[in-house]
Amino acid sequence: MLAYQHAYHAGNFADVHKHLGLRQLVSVMMRKSSAISFVDTHAGRGLYPLAAAETQKLGEFHDGIERLWQRRRSFGVESPIGEWLASLATLQSGSELSRYPGSPWWLGSTLRSQDRLTLFELHPGEHRHLSDQTVSPHAGVQRRHADGLKGLVKLVPVSTPRLCVLIDPSYEKKDEYQEVAETLIQVVRKVRHAVVLIWYPLLPAGRHRLLLDTLRQAGIPKLWRSELQVREPIADRGMYGSGLLLLNSPWQLDRELNHAFTTLASVLADGARHQGEWWTGEA
Repeated sequence: MLAYQHAYHAGNFADVHKHLGLRQLVSVMMRKSSAISFVDTHAGRGLYPLAAAETQKLGEFHDGIERLWQRRRSFGVESPIGEWLASLATLQSGSELSRYPGSPWWLGSTLRSQDRLTLFELHPGEHRHLSDQTVSPHAGVQRRHADGLKGLVKLVPVSTPRLCVLIDPSYEKKDEYQEVAETLIQVVRKVRHAVVLIWYPLLPAGRHRLLLDTLRQAGIPKLWRSELQVREPIADRGMYGSGLLLLNSPWQLDRELNHAFTTLASVLADGARHQGEWWTGEA
């Protein structure tokens, strides 16, 4: 199924949760000088004009990035949210929020000359958009029109000392939860030290439990779980929250993200809440 286009959802609360976590993860990993291979399994088109017809149709960014942008001066420039918003500001033509970047930009904009970035995108239209985007000042970027999960398994192990992977499918297909879990299991077998960030939606049907159950049964260790809930689950209202699983989290990153995500929840919606914990295997 290749119907999904992220432009309809760009900048929503789940994007903010995911990309804030991703940027902080990258920032922490780059405190060491050794080279990193970054892999984005579902890259999308890279950059989203918020005035585009697709993005305006649902307007999900109004309850996501726009809420933070309107309060950006209240965040300290050295705080994770303040630094993240300052990076976002460099993409705007003025003081107005007009564009929102996808994960290729959040990964590529801080890429160093010794690092590598592989972007997978299977949707032909999204891949064409991605091919037109400049996501890094360095040459170490590859764009691949291919299945990202299968491509990742073929790609590892990598030649650099470190590996950082983002896995964030649309989950329009129910079996993607199982596929993501099986992919992580294969990656861990090949690269035990791999740092992997997995995003998943919180839906009333609770399908993410299949992902968690499969990883629990496989005995995957060192997983930190973050769940941001912005509303109560109601059967006909779709996604009520956003989840992240982080494998081999760098030291003390969990504390930094807990604080940042708790602050994020307070801005996004009344009653929104965040829970971060080292996962014990309970779904």
